[in-house]
Amino acid sequence: MTVSLHRRWLSVATAAAFSMGVVNLVLAEDKAPEGKEKPAQSTLKIGEKAPSFVLKDTDGKEHNLADYTAQGKIVVLEWFNSGCPFIKLHHEKQSTFADLSKEFSEKNVVFIAINSTNTGHADFGKDAQAKTDWKIEFPILVDADGKVGQAYGAKTTPHMFVIDKNGVLAYSGAIDNDPRNEKSADDQSADGKVNYVRTALNELVEGKPVTTAETKPYGCGVKY
Repeated sequence: MTVSLHRRWLSVATAAAFSMGVVNLVLAEDKAPEGKEKPAQSTLKIGEKAPSFVLKDTDGKEHNLADYTAQGKIVVLEWFNSGCPFIKLHHEKQSTFADLSKEFSEKNVVFIAINSTNTGHADFGKDAQAKTDWKIEFPILVDADGKVGQAYGAKTTPHMFVIDKNGVLAYSGAIDNDPRNEKSADDQSADGKVNYVRTALNELVEGKPVTTAETKPYGCGVKY
């Protein structure tokens, strides 16, 4: 009985510690790196044309957003930093993005990760290893000067953007409604886990407007 109670206490304590870490990271998202001014960010709105970009991935291959939208692709952008606990949660501990990309691989949907971490930060330059370790099958683009991140107004990792086949921003915000990783995907009640990106993609694929087009992103602050 004593062992059982001890285990329950540890479980509660661990959850509390994770929750505190989440709060700290989310509160820190608007802080600029020491010695730097916080970069001006876009006020990009749902329904506006998504900012164009040309960036290279970890293999040196160039990716042009216009090429994808010209093919009528729906594009999912994930702001990425392998050093962020929230990114590790969804790529390493859970298969959130792997499952999503596989689910929509034959539905004219393209997944792209973008890392806007500056070159002076300790997390810079680790994307290729993370891609290998976590078996990420979509490209990770390098945006070291932060211009693309600022054009989109990316605040956190992950911060999600879904661009429809016409190149228009259809969704912006969090990957889901569970920043503290407390909800169950099996819970069908109103309090259950909702993957906002999956919902938006299903609606777009069916030719419907996105019901929940904007939510508040959570995660670590982008390291501009």
